[in-house]
Amino acid sequence: MPAHGGPHAAGPLASQPVSPVRRCSRTACALPAVATLTYVYADSTAVVGPLATYAEPHTYDLCEEHAGRLTAPRGWEVVRHDPDPAGTRLRSTDDLEALADAVREAGRPERARPTAPAVEASGRRGHLRALPTPL
Repeated sequence: MPAHGGPHAAGPLASQPVSPVRRCSRTACALPAVATLTYVYADSTAVVGPLATYAEPHTYDLCEEHAGRLTAPRGWEVVRHDPDPAGTRLRSTDDLEALADAVREAGRPERARPTAPAVEASGRRGHLRALPTPL
């Protein structure tokens, strides 16, 4: 037993229970989260949608107030997805999986497409084509 008689002197460390409610990601905001913010950097788009099922890296949970007044930097677009509350409860897992797959696919970098080699005989160079002089 510690001689100083601190708060843990009587027994093992006690921990505070973790709240099952996800909170807003904004600094100093303790309100419950109702929406998820995701950035699509390739499209310069901020997407605010319903609260994601799981907290994921690179997404931000927002309360109703912060989700409603979110603005994007100049040149960026804000896309808000406000589903019908009655239809939200009726979603099947197939719908959610399809949505997750679409988001993953949109976030993948484009694969480099092979370019056709320049063919001198046909007058074709890359994506440009030289037309023959009319007679």
